[in-house]
Amino acid sequence: MLKEFKDFIMTGNVIDFAVAVLLAGAIGLVVNGFVNDIVMPFVGHFAGGLDFADMKIVLDEAVVAADGTVEKAENAIMYGKWVNSIINLIIVGFVLFMIVKAYNKTKKPVEEAPAEPAGPTQEELLAEIRDELKKR
Repeated sequence: MLKEFKDFIMTGNVIDFAVAVLLAGAIGLVVNGFVNDIVMPFVGHFAGGLDFADMKIVLDEAVVAADGTVEKAENAIMYGKWVNSIINLIIVGFVLFMIVKAYNKTKKPVEEAPAEPAGPTQEELLAEIRDELKKR
């Protein structure tokens, strides 16, 4: 069983998949940084200084004691973070589209094999049968 597991792990597909997962994680960090640190400030600037990450719907206000300590934390729907995630998804999708498009341009086009000659048509077969019957 251990030998089978070793054979499975050492196949090219598993190693390629592991490398792809690690690279995807790294690319995800880069894209997150790009979206949060570069794109969102521009979007916020053109939206009148709005930061999407701070957008929320407060369900229950926080309860603060007289001495300034929080007795009960705020309960809110943080939809602004979700908007950031959607923008992130769109950018990642676009980047992957561009990568796949560039990769497909580098591939050599597959030449189609010439079509096999089709068998005789129904008319040709009937003509052959007619000619054979005339010979008899």
